[in-house]
This record gives sequence, C-alpha cells and structure tokens, in this order.
Amino acid sequence: MREELERRIDQALGRTRADLVVKGGRFLNVATGELAKSDIAVCGDRIVGTYDDYDGETVVDAHGLIAVPGFVDTHVHCESTLVTPEEFDRCVLPRGTTTAICDPHEICNVLGTAGLDYFLEASGNLAMDLRVQLSSCVPATGLETSGARLDAADLHRYRDHPRTLGLAEFMNFPGVLAKDPEVLDKLAAFQGRHIDGHSPLVTGRELNAYLSCGIRNCHETTSIEEAREKLRKGMQVLIRDGSVSKDVQALAPVIDAVTAPFLGFCTDDRNPLDIAEEGHLDHLIRRSIALGAPVDAVYRAATWSAARGFGLNDRGLLAPGYRADIVLLEDLEDCRVAGVIRNGRRVGPETFAGRPTVRPVGLGSVKLEPVGAEVFRVPAAGPGGPVIGILPGKILTEHLTMSLPYRNGERLPDPEADVLKVCVLARHGINRNVGRGFVRGFGLRSGALASSVGHDSHNVAVVGASDADMAVAVNRLIELQGGFVAVRDGVVVAELPLPVAGLISDRAFEEVEHALSGLRAAVRGMGCTLAEPFLQLAFLPLPVIPHLKITDLGLVDVDRFELIAA
Repeated sequence: MREELERRIDQALGRTRADLVVKGGRFLNVATGELAKSDIAVCGDRIVGTYDDYDGETVVDAHGLIAVPGFVDTHVHCESTLVTPEEFDRCVLPRGTTTAICDPHEICNVLGTAGLDYFLEASGNLAMDLRVQLSSCVPATGLETSGARLDAADLHRYRDHPRTLGLAEFMNFPGVLAKDPEVLDKLAAFQGRHIDGHSPLVTGRELNAYLSCGIRNCHETTSIEEAREKLRKGMQVLIRDGSVSKDVQALAPVIDAVTAPFLGFCTDDRNPLDIAEEGHLDHLIRRSIALGAPVDAVYRAATWSAARGFGLNDRGLLAPGYRADIVLLEDLEDCRVAGVIRNGRRVGPETFAGRPTVRPVGLGSVKLEPVGAEVFRVPAAGPGGPVIGILPGKILTEHLTMSLPYRNGERLPDPEADVLKVCVLARHGINRNVGRGFVRGFGLRSGALASSVGHDSHNVAVVGASDADMAVAVNRLIELQGGFVAVRDGVVVAELPLPVAGLISDRAFEEVEHALSGLRAAVRGMGCTLAEPFLQLAFLPLPVIPHLKITDLGLVDVDRFELIAA
C-alpha cells in the first residue's frame, strides 16, 4: 500500500504521468454545484488531481463532454431485471450505474441461503460494484408460503462478509410495531450496521417506532407529504422509478439543495426492455431534471448522497482521494452517457469479456403438478365480495367491493366490466395451496397470463377471463420451469422462460429484451391496457403493500394484516 500511496503523491504533484487523464472537458462538482473546466487525473483506482492540467499514460478525450461521479442505485432486486448478475452488470454499467445495492430476497425466498451465496459469489466477478444486502424478510410475512426461511442466526453468519453492508429492506413493518420476537431478533443482531427500510404510508408515532429500531431509509414513498415527514424524521428517501412503481413524477418537487444530501435514487424492479427504451438511473436523473428539479441537486442525490447513505464514503465526488468512478456526458440535463470509467478503467466490450461466471442455481424450482380448470373455481355465498383494484404505475392496490356474476354457488369473472379471476398456486413443493380472488384493471377481455414471479414468495400467479385458459397458462409455465406465459383461446401466444429459480433467464439481456417486446405486443393484442402487465401481476401477491393482495393462502387485507374471504 505504501508504494501505491507514493505513486499517488508523485502523479498528483505532476512528477510522473498519471495512469489516466480525462482531458479537455468540464466536470460537475457536486460539493459546490459548480461546473469546472479541468483535467481529472487518475492513479490506479483513485482520482489524484482536479482543477489543474495533467499528462497521462492513457488520455481520455473529454472535449465537449461533462464528467460526473458514477451513479449509485440505492435499492435494486437484480432478479427483477430477469437476467443474471453478470448480464445486469453488462446492461447497466455502460449507462453510468457504477454501484448498486442489491437485495436478493426474490431468489432467497425460493432457495434460501443458496440464493444468497449465488449473489455473493457472482458479485465478486463483476466490473461494477454490486453490494449484496442480507435479505431480512424471508418470508416477508406469515400470510404466504415461501420456499425457504432465513432467521437471525442464518443472517448473522454473513454479517461480516466483505460484499455486504447490512440488512436489506425490513418489509415486515407490522411485525416491528407488534414486537414480533423473530423480527426483533433480526434487528437486534444488526444494531450498529446498516438496515434498509420499507414503510409505505407509515406515519406519526408508528414511523417514530419503526425508525427507533435503527432503520435508515425507505424506497416506498409515493407522495410529497409522506416524503417530507420521513425527511423531517431523519429517514433517507430513496426516490424510485421501476417498471411498475414510478414515483419520480410525484417526488421530483422534493429535490432541492437542502434535501439532496438526504435523498437517493433507486430502480427497485426494472426490466431490460424498459432499460433499453428509457434507461436505468440515467432515466431517473433525466426525468427529475425535466420535472424541474435543480440539476446539481439531482446529481448530488444520485451520487454523493446515495453513497453516503450506505457508508460508501470513498465515492460520489470527483475529487482527489475518491474512487475513480466517472461518467462522461454529452449533455448534463438530458444525462446522455458518452462513456464510463469504473475504478480508473474505461468501460467497453472488453470489460465484460473472458471473466468467470457462476453456475446458475434453482433449476427445477417449480414443484407444481399440472392443474385442471376446476382448480380455479371460486365458491361463494353470493355475488358480492372483495375485488383487488389495480392502480397503473403503482404497486399499491385498491380494496374494492363489487357484485359479480354468480351461478351455482360460484362467483364468476366479468371481463366486460374489466374484472378477471386471479389465483396464486403454491409452487415450492411444501403444500398444494391455491388462493382465489378477483382483480379489476388489466383490460383483458379473453385469455390468461401466468407468472412464476410473484413477490415476494414467488408462487405462481395467474389472471384470466376463463378457467380453461388459466389452466393452459399454468401448465405451460410448469413445463418451462418458470417464466411468463400468455394464452388466448387455449393457445400459447407468447412466453419468456425463466429457468433460474423461476425468476431469471439464462440468456443475454438483449434476448430477454426481445422476448419481453414480443410478450408486450401479444398481451396488448389481447386488449390489456397496462404498460407492464406481468410485473403488475407479479406484485399482486405482495402482502406488505396496501391495500388488498392475494397469496396462496387467499386474499389479504393488508391494512388489517389478515386473511379475508373471497
């Protein structure tokens, strides 16, 4: 290390050439907000010089470009990009995301510690810095059947792993407030370490109690009022724009010079098609600025503030001594990425060539027997009852009460009124549970959609206008051992296999992007009005997001945190 420090000193003083120089451009100083014309000198993986001219062994021509620090995605489930960690790296690093904080609780809910081990091993081979938080809620609640359980002792074994920072999002906020012993054991084991939050619509004294347990942030904030209360109480607000949950529109007015140090950006769940069409964190930055947020405050939140919130104090600023994670932009307001430097090295195709990959895990994870149409019948005492209401662009749902067609003691879907049947089938081989209910808002008049992605326990979710099509969709999903399937009139019209734990493709992200495009077109042809119907379906089983959800145990009133009759 001493020799490296000597090299840094010599290169900073100009006694020797810098290893790399970004020359001829300007850079955004997120500490002062100024746009400065200067070279950036790099020694190894560290910046050693700014506000001066330097010579370098390697020179990056930055004339006409603006340098900013590398972007930090403060909360992401890589599984929701539907690709392996290696493909996630290849997909988002060239767009400027140099660091990401991931929570692998999707794969952990299927495979337990085997899923966690898979991500920890894979993260060590990537060009980007992927930090793996320890999934705190596996399962998220006792209102569903997951494929595994992680208790405090399981998590504590990984507490000091070099790729982890602490506990991932603590979703079971009702369990915190109820002082559930298992919940408190996990929180106690990680006091003094970073603990991510998850507290949608939690306010007042309940928010005080939640925060008093050492929880530090929340990515589930959806309104200005909610954001301001959390900021007042010292909670870092992570502004999210994923494939379904899109909160930048509502929260951009919160971003200013005062609040920026207490903010961050995250994608949470964003698929390769949306990344190709809109972008990754570059999209969130671009969108926030377009909505009127101050440019310097937006970049501060996306870089320095995001890193500080997780104790990553070596990055987020283009200044001597900081990690050389640099994004070169053609335009600051439009966040058009022209090049990326990660750890002092230029990112290009060669960055991802010839590196080791980790063997996929969780093959054969859909342990579900073929089903017939009769499994989807919904016996009921009458036509009236609860219906889940989709809110486009949100994972929050409405708790509706509607009268539906009723025949022979069975409630039926009403496609003309945009009400379909929705069912969740346990797929982990533990039981044969089937939760049954109804949902409004998909726009389908016929057909069915099935998914083995069903947050967070990832049982099979299926929605449809006919029981027969629902059966065809589920049975094809079993044959694929996971994925997305669209069926119309008994025929599979589009599909995307996800064989790795029933969550992840084993293909390149470009192939997944192409398959998602075909799925989207097919489902639109079936009359669906949602931008991301499969992801919207995948969030219906999530019983920690208000207000009405469905799991393999049945309908869940999230406000009361209890099962209710269909």
